[in-house]
Parts: sequence; structure tokens; C-alpha cells
Amino acid sequence: MRHSDVREEGANAQADGDIPVGGAGAPGTVPPPRGGSRPAGRAGARPARRGRRRVLRWISCVLSLLILGTAAAGYLYYRHLNGSIQTDALNLGENKLGGSKPNAFGQTPLNILLIGSDARNDAENQALGGATDTFDGPPLADVQMLLHLSADRSNMSVVSMPRDTMLMMPKCTEPGGKVHPASKGLVQTNESIQRGGPGCTVAAWTELTKIPIDHFMMIDFKGVVRMADAIGGVPVCVEQNVHSRTRDGKGSGLKLPKGTSVIQGETALQWLRTRYGFEDGTDIGRTHAQHQYMNSMAREFRKNAKLSNPVKLNSLAQAAIEAMVVDTGLNKIDKLFDLSMELKKVPPGRITMTTMPWIYSTKPGLDGRVEPKPGEAEDLFRMVREDIALDGQGSGSPSASATPAATGAPASPSAPAQQPSTAPTAAATAAPPAKIAVTVRNSTGGKDGAQPKVKGRASEVAALLTGKGFTKVVADTQTGAEDTSVIRYATDAQAADAAAVATALGLPAGSVQKSDQVAGIVVFVGKDWRTGGSPAAPPPAPTKAPDSAHALNGDNDQACMPIQPGFTW
Repeated sequence: MRHSDVREEGANAQADGDIPVGGAGAPGTVPPPRGGSRPAGRAGARPARRGRRRVLRWISCVLSLLILGTAAAGYLYYRHLNGSIQTDALNLGENKLGGSKPNAFGQTPLNILLIGSDARNDAENQALGGATDTFDGPPLADVQMLLHLSADRSNMSVVSMPRDTMLMMPKCTEPGGKVHPASKGLVQTNESIQRGGPGCTVAAWTELTKIPIDHFMMIDFKGVVRMADAIGGVPVCVEQNVHSRTRDGKGSGLKLPKGTSVIQGETALQWLRTRYGFEDGTDIGRTHAQHQYMNSMAREFRKNAKLSNPVKLNSLAQAAIEAMVVDTGLNKIDKLFDLSMELKKVPPGRITMTTMPWIYSTKPGLDGRVEPKPGEAEDLFRMVREDIALDGQGSGSPSASATPAATGAPASPSAPAQQPSTAPTAAATAAPPAKIAVTVRNSTGGKDGAQPKVKGRASEVAALLTGKGFTKVVADTQTGAEDTSVIRYATDAQAADAAAVATALGLPAGSVQKSDQVAGIVVFVGKDWRTGGSPAAPPPAPTKAPDSAHALNGDNDQACMPIQPGFTW
């Protein structure tokens, strides 16, 4: 604004009477001193200064009002966003491992289960999802990815489970009390969400992997579309022209030309749902396409997070919040913000996308379905449990002069460092060994049955317990099949006693589990303990994800999906 403009505005203000400047007795005027007039050249000086002070006071009031108004609007918007967050229970199963535990340096890893729901419970999801025969029916957890953020925040690992994976489902109890009993046979993993909600999907993962899951995030069809639109599109690549449509009308409808395309909206959803047209037309190819999309989206998010445009950032935040259902531990904006800042610490080059190693099921009626691959799936889960980077590059090492207390980054409100483990421990509440009733079962054949059970093994371990003062021990004629020795108990009152048994046998606290499949405390002697007075030490953990995990690095912007023959145009 030019000085002349200031003057003109001041003159107009005076003319309008906003700033009183003259007239005897007029508010804001100063009468001349008694006995004479003011000195020449000073006439009106004090009223002018008083007028300027009034202008400054007026401007200050306006600015204060604007600041207060902005703060109030921000607070109201903050409350609006908080009110928009949809939550559900974290874990509906009985095997609750507690939150991730800090390492020796006080740093805490973070495990988040990402769930993609195919719910068709409203007009928008129905329009996007199609399949009118499934409208308003129970949803399926068609996308399941476990995101592991390393304790030192140097790397991130993602493990996908194909939706066609067959698992034993754990018992899940809804907050209202409805119970879904443990399955008696294999169930397709994407049906887990129908057993009370995403908390049962978390329970199924916990049961299979023994990985403590700290949070979950679930998104539906419309959420994917909104997120892709908010970010402005995600680059993806196909090796040939592709059209996902079979002769009988099946397929996602995705149609893209050869090379790289930036997709958003419904096209992004089609990409994530495409099965017919990618690789061999199975769910495995779809998983690989989802990894390419997720890596690309992560790179785009990092770009957008640097935007100075508050409208753009606001649209991203609004889209994310409206798109998701989260567990109650992420029920505030500040918790989600803190979590996003933790995730942002990992450079794309240290993000590794993998698929759980699998084999085709050979069981009757399960053609085309898959099961976790013995050995290699557990290797991958173990690496996550032990916070080992899947890319083989290791973790960031604290400096030699650092102490554990100094090197640990402060836990964010969303990190579970302060959450106590719910796993039982041998404490003073345990009964004396002679009063603890224990049953021992021979499960040394393992789950795959590749080896015969060791004859008399239950009696041998029962004798070990008797020698340690547990006189109420019975070697059961009933057997089991366990790869790893485990102790199961039936009621909360038995938790401490079961932990005492584990301590006596040298088994880790994580081997103690609550279960409705036993009547008391039962020791299952697994394939890992076929001989000797204590379980065999586990082999060294792998240092890199197995080749069967199909690892994809987050920096790889050259990834391109192979196209299934017959789906080009």
C-alpha cells in the first residue's frame, strides 16, 4: 500500500467520524492549556498522537479478533476431525501378546495391520464394488498387510497375506459379548472380519505369527478412491496393454495402456482389485500389484507432505480420516499425526514389501487355495518378531558413546512402549509346584506330520516336571501337533501357574497361551523338543527375507506388472 493510500484512508476515516479529532468536549480531544494557545507549529500535535494511538489500538483489536477467530476455527475443526474418526476394538481373540516391547536401547518397534474391506454397506461402496448379490452382506478382509516399523525407525517391512490363505480361526468375542467359537477346520483368512470385525482379523494374525500387533487401520472401496483423489494420483506400470475382463464378465474392468499411467479414483480401486489380467490370474499376482501401488503411493505421500499448500494438506488429512476405521488407540488426531511422523522417518529405499511364503493346499476341496509355506513363512514372521530388516541391510546402530536411555527416541503417543504385556509371568501369585496340576501331551510330530512322534516323550517331560516338585503331573495319552512347544491354560486364574510351569521347563513367556481348547494347564511338547531336558535352541534367525517372499524395494520405481495372456488389447 502506498503512503498516499494510507493518508487517504486516514482522511476518509476522520471524515466518517471513526476517529474523533476535534471540537470542544468531543470525546478524545484535549482542550488548549489555560492562559494561551499552543506554540506555533504544534497545533493539534497531541490530538494527532492520540488519534494514531487509537488507530493502533483498533488495528490491534482487529488482529486479536482474527487470531482468536482462527484459533477457535482451528479448535472447532480439530474437534470435527476427532469426531470423524471411526474406531473398533483392537483384538477380539484370547491370545493377547500386549504391545511391542522396547529393545535394550529403549526403542520400540511398531506393528500395524492394514486391512482392505470389501464392504458394500452404502450406496457409494455398492456402486464401486458391484456384485449386487453381496449388498449389505458381511464384508471380507480382502487385503491384509502387516506393517512393521523398526525400533530405530531405520527401516519398514510389510508382509502381505494372500486372501485365499487357509487358516484355523481363533475364538473371537465381540465387545457386546457375542462369541464366535474357534474353527474346527481351515477357514479362508478374508472371512476373519465376519467374526466380530477387524479385531478378529488381528486375532488371526496374532495366533499365526505370534507378532504383537499394536494397531490396525481398515479402509473400504470409497476410502481407496478418496485417498487416491486427494493425493492427485498414483503412478503404476504394466508391461502390456491390459483389460481385466473375462468373457463371462468377471474382472475389475481395469483398462490401461502399456507403460506408466497415473491412476486415481475408481481406476485406482480397479488396480487394487485386479486379479484376472495380472501375472497368472491368481490372488498372488494381485498382491504383487498392491505392493507396487503401495510403494508408489508412499513416494507420492512424501512428496505431498512437503507441500506448503494448506488446502492440499487439509484435503489429504480429511480424506485419510474419513477413509479409515482404526483401533481405539488411534482415536485422536494428534495420535494419528504422531504415527505419521514416525512412519515418515523411513526413507523409501528402506521399505520392503513382501508376500507371506505360501504353498497350494493339497487338502480336499481347497483347490486353488494356499497355506503358509512350512519353514519359510515362519522365518519371515520371526524376522518381524525379532525386528530384523527384511532387506538384509540391518538396522541403524546407536553410536558407541550412546547409552540405552539416551539413544531411545521418545515413544510417541501412538507407540505402545508404555503398554504392559498381558502375557502371564511367573509371579508370587503362582501356587507352589506341588499344588499345580499339569497334563503333558506328545506333539513332537509337528504340524506337517513329516516326522513320527517320539514314543514316550510325554512321560519323559512329565518326569522332568516331577523332579522339579510338580507332583500333580499326568502324561496324557491324547496327543497333538505343534512345531514349537507351548503351554496352554483355560482360565485367567491359571495364568500365573502356567507361567511357573514354563519357567521350570525353560520355555519362553511367549509360549504360554490362554485357550478354550483345554480344561486346565497342558504342556504340548513340540517338534522343537524331541529329545533332552530342555527345548533345542532355535537356529540363527535369517538376515534377509526368503526369495519366496517376492521382496520389492520402496525405491524401485521401475516395477512393472506382467500381463496374463488373453487380457491384452
